[in-house]
Amino acid sequence: MRHAAQNSQPNEIRFGNVLGRLEALLDLENSKIGKDTSFDITASSTHKSRCLYEMTTLLKSFRAEQIRPEHQALLVKVQEKLAVNKRKLETHMEAVRGIAELLKDAHKDAEDDGTYSMNQFGGYGAYELS
Repeated sequence: MRHAAQNSQPNEIRFGNVLGRLEALLDLENSKIGKDTSFDITASSTHKSRCLYEMTTLLKSFRAEQIRPEHQALLVKVQEKLAVNKRKLETHMEAVRGIAELLKDAHKDAEDDGTYSMNQFGGYGAYELS
């Protein structure tokens, strides 16, 4: 039994490290979204995904009662920060969609010069001129 406990120690340490990295990534991303236009959300999401994958893989090697109390507390904090992160990302994406829609409408309005468009007459090729 002692041998099994020794084998799980490296995984416990790795699990704690991954949780700590994930918490730091979430803190950074949550502080930057919507405030820092130079922040690379794609790179941050990639790092976050790797941490979540590694954490999930490590969790498979534990039973719930084997997770250290300090890791359980950190896991709860990370879950809360993930929920905040989800809301911030949803809000950010909503804003991006809104801006894209405004740009699309502005482009369409700029192309409209008050004359009739081809679409009003059935589109391109509706009438053949020979």
